[in-house]
Amino acid sequence: MSAAHASRRRAIALLLLTALLWSTSGLFVKLLHWHPLSIFSARGIVASVVFLIWLRRIPLRFTPFLVAGAAGYMGAQFLFIFSTRMTTAANAIFLQYTAPIYVLIFGVWFLGERPRRIDWITMVVIFAGMLLFFGQDLTFEGLYGNLAAILGGVALAVMIVSTRAQKDSHPAQIFLIGSCLGGLIGLPSVLQESWSLTDVGIIAYLGIFQTGLAAALYSIAIRQVPALESNLILMLEPVLNPLWVFLVIGESPDPLALLGGTVVLGAIATRAIVGARHTDV
Repeated sequence: MSAAHASRRRAIALLLLTALLWSTSGLFVKLLHWHPLSIFSARGIVASVVFLIWLRRIPLRFTPFLVAGAAGYMGAQFLFIFSTRMTTAANAIFLQYTAPIYVLIFGVWFLGERPRRIDWITMVVIFAGMLLFFGQDLTFEGLYGNLAAILGGVALAVMIVSTRAQKDSHPAQIFLIGSCLGGLIGLPSVLQESWSLTDVGIIAYLGIFQTGLAAALYSIAIRQVPALESNLILMLEPVLNPLWVFLVIGESPDPLALLGGTVVLGAIATRAIVGARHTDV
């Protein structure tokens, strides 16, 4: 096996681990009875400390992609919080995860990364699986929430393309700036919350592992994997999210959701295997 093949395989494995860590947020947010803005801010503050320790010796160079990526990172999370309050959770998740469409467009415009046939096929299959997964809960209600979720998908795409554009410097600086700003914006909300030992443990996990470690893994992987391919692999997150809730809390998905999840998992696994055989970066 060539060094390039080995590097890509490691990068794809890191993306899968990133999706796994990101997917645990739903479970822990359910266990933490705080306002969503407080959760986002407290998690950002803890994650900022992680990033500051990790990146302390790396000079911070402001570039258009660094600023755009940090704004996209914050925007995706704020818009998701807003959309879940204004529309159904299924609508919010499904519409935000239309991000690959925008990643495809932005990737061609700003990165010169053109999708392969396997990318188109994977995208269609994943969206079909997502429709099965969320289909019974999708509605046309909550116009403003739905628009916020769509804009959240655009913001997520901006973050992904920006981190890819920063591959020759340090993509994690995007998460550092975004976490610091997010932590400051929601700080007044955090100070109004009541704290328990359980709350401290959950916030510590969300900041250190679910955000900090996941962003570190993603920042390493995005240097080796094109933006669209990485986004398709990260589509594993919304499928795994309810799985952890089911295993711990007992909220069971319906049969169509299980079928849709299986379709999405199969498509991502196939794309990951095919992607591991190519060495384009």
